[in-house]
Amino acid sequence: MVNRVPAGRAQPAVASALIGIYAVLALSTVAALVVLSEAAPARATQEAWSHAVIVAVFAVVLLLRWRAARRGSDRAFRAVRIIAGVLLAANLVEACLPVFPGWMRVEMVVIAAVMLTVFVALARHARKR
Repeated sequence: MVNRVPAGRAQPAVASALIGIYAVLALSTVAALVVLSEAAPARATQEAWSHAVIVAVFAVVLLLRWRAARRGSDRAFRAVRIIAGVLLAANLVEACLPVFPGWMRVEMVVIAAVMLTVFVALARHARKR
């Protein structure tokens, strides 16, 4: 089978897909909170809303920085790695806090796993460059 992705481009391709997944997760969380606010207000706490809004803002920033990084900006590439690391750490810490509803704590762990994969893929790519 022929590998159509050049060796140095595999990690950025993985990162692109995962950053897209992160953005979808972030926006889906906000949508879920809108629904839960009406259906089950106890599951749409103020803490959950605060977290969801911050995660959605980071999703937009991450997408914009990634777009610049794909165009060749080293500063944007470094920013994406830093944002991925911060999101990884913050989501792991927040997932341990009992103030968030259980469904959101699961979402935080999933986001942390996605950001870990992005961080590792970009670190490997940076080493190869």
